[in-house]
Amino acid sequence: MAEPRKKYCVYCLAEVSPLRFRCTECRDIELCPECFSAGAEIGHHRRYHGYQLVDGGRFTLWGPEAEGGWTYREEQLLLDAIEQFGFGNWEDMAAHVGASRTPQEVKEHYVIMYIHGNLGKACIPDTIPNRVTDHTCPSGGPLSPSLTTPLPPLDISVAEQQQLGYMPLRDDYDIEYDQDAERLISGLSVNYDDEDLEIELKRAHVDMYVRKLRERQRRKNIAKDYNLVPAFLGKDKKKGRAARRKVTKEEKELRLKLRPLYQLMSCKEFDELFETMYKEKMLRAKIRELQRYRNNGISKMQESAEYEVARDKREKRKENKAVAAVAAAAAAGGGKEDGRDGEFAAIEHLPGFELLSDREKVLCSSLNLSPARYVTVKTIFIKDHLQKRQGIPSKSRLPSYLDKVLMKRILNFLTESGWISRDAS
Repeated sequence: MAEPRKKYCVYCLAEVSPLRFRCTECRDIELCPECFSAGAEIGHHRRYHGYQLVDGGRFTLWGPEAEGGWTYREEQLLLDAIEQFGFGNWEDMAAHVGASRTPQEVKEHYVIMYIHGNLGKACIPDTIPNRVTDHTCPSGGPLSPSLTTPLPPLDISVAEQQQLGYMPLRDDYDIEYDQDAERLISGLSVNYDDEDLEIELKRAHVDMYVRKLRERQRRKNIAKDYNLVPAFLGKDKKKGRAARRKVTKEEKELRLKLRPLYQLMSCKEFDELFETMYKEKMLRAKIRELQRYRNNGISKMQESAEYEVARDKREKRKENKAVAAVAAAAAAGGGKEDGRDGEFAAIEHLPGFELLSDREKVLCSSLNLSPARYVTVKTIFIKDHLQKRQGIPSKSRLPSYLDKVLMKRILNFLTESGWISRDAS
């Protein structure tokens, strides 16, 4: 005698409580799925009679051994969700299936059962005809990974994202480069009665649009690679300066000349190029220094140190002799008119003499100051004066040979000559 709340197949007497097929023409005829699919007939029931599917929504399509225990109703909701939301939108699909399933469970079940399972092997062919193949970067192609691998999104705060109009999930900006580029293809449509000329014109529009997209992406990559966005926001300035050595004026000019190369190499490659050029410059200077030592008969590094010390002493002796000659000429000079030639004879052979006026020549002769040193001090004073007038604090260092007396005499001379104002002096 059958137990209550359980249903049995009238043909094989198997339990059919989860799923059974009920005949709509015969009374009390309920068959299990196996007998129904085999076309079982009993009594007045025939296989061509109408039927009704009766289930509690608890049976599984893949058998009890399948992982997760997905019921028939969940499978039906999953297929409806994949058709409605599309492959990949696992969060929306999980919400459609029910709260008992997470997006990860939905993804794993669909991939395992419907793609890699027997159903997927039978329905998805190995080679799909008319499929477009991507030939832009084949395996072992000429493009390096640094040019084909996308850069990560910008690491900036939410406030900075709002300031720039940046969307990190899409890696786009509210206002892109060439914002109206989409107008080229927004009105395009392919019709069966298009002529060849119209088709070629539409292809040209698409090609123009693709070029604009490539240029837009290229500018984004350059901005990321060279950290232009953090520089615009004023972030990590001190950290970046401390990590790099001080760039000379010559190197800055060379960077400006080589600026077109930025689009052909990454920031790291460009820095390596400059480092190698700097090393080459240092090596060439060292080679010239060694050649100068060799021309002077020096073959050991210990001898080169002694040579440099002796060379400095010789230069100082020459300078002291020139100063002494100027002082002697100034002391021996009689009148201003008759002794002017003898007074200037002591400094006229020194560098910078031709740059001085007659009054400056007299000043240098009276102060026993070489023309080159006077021009240096004059340049420093005038530069400081101009910076103070513009409100810029002056940070110039005065030469060690300039004492208070010389400084006062030169300042008074520049003030009387109109180079600087009396308030500044």
